[in-house]
Amino acid sequence: MKFDAGILRALAFLIAISLPFPAQPRDKKGQGKAGVQTVDSGSFGVFVKGDRVATETFSIEQLTASSSIKSQLKQTVGADPTSQKSDLEITANGELVRYEWSQSSGGSLTVLPNNEFLLEKISLPSSKPAEQPFLMPNTSAILDNNFFVHREVLVWRYLASACKREADSVKCQQDPGDFGVLVPQDRTSMHVQLQLVGKEKVTIRGAERNLMRLNLKGEDTDWELWVDDQDQFKLIRVAIPAVNTEVVRD
Repeated sequence: MKFDAGILRALAFLIAISLPFPAQPRDKKGQGKAGVQTVDSGSFGVFVKGDRVATETFSIEQLTASSSIKSQLKQTVGADPTSQKSDLEITANGELVRYEWSQSSGGSLTVLPNNEFLLEKISLPSSKPAEQPFLMPNTSAILDNNFFVHREVLVWRYLASACKREADSVKCQQDPGDFGVLVPQDRTSMHVQLQLVGKEKVTIRGAERNLMRLNLKGEDTDWELWVDDQDQFKLIRVAIPAVNTEVVRD
């Protein structure tokens, strides 16, 4: 799959940097602590059968020696809505520094590198603290439940590995990329595949947009993802047909 000149510049930059995702210059409003650069921020609306059930607010920041992906998911339905938070930090080579998750109703977990593998520490209100090792390299992707920004980061990692510069152009293979991932809340690991499908016209809030589609497949996973290749390959929409769920960037 080849891209036109405008897309080539953004994609070439994505491939050139060592981070597993593309960085963008900050504007004045986005400036914060020295050495911190905002890569992406915003929110996703989560819809089930057309009704909004949750909102995920996220930020992705490039730090001096690592990158931080933070997210908060808040339910918008129910008599006693709960919220969840996640904080993922990875190095420029994609190695895990730390992953933390917690929820307002109680309970937390942490994933840390342990002799080049991974160790999960779990703390739940109704049980004693526990630990679970995973014989997975510390470059394995975190793909936790309910955090769609993790899927965006995975897409960027795939594009960085699947696309190569050829002279003055960038060409992307359409073969699937295989990734070992950890799902901390489920205390499980698995393999998933991402495959580039191509450009599609997608209706977002009544407006038609031309977006890049990828398919994400795993043991119990069959998702459709759309990113905007005109805007740093940001995740715009997710469809999970099996559970009548749609996720759309606000």
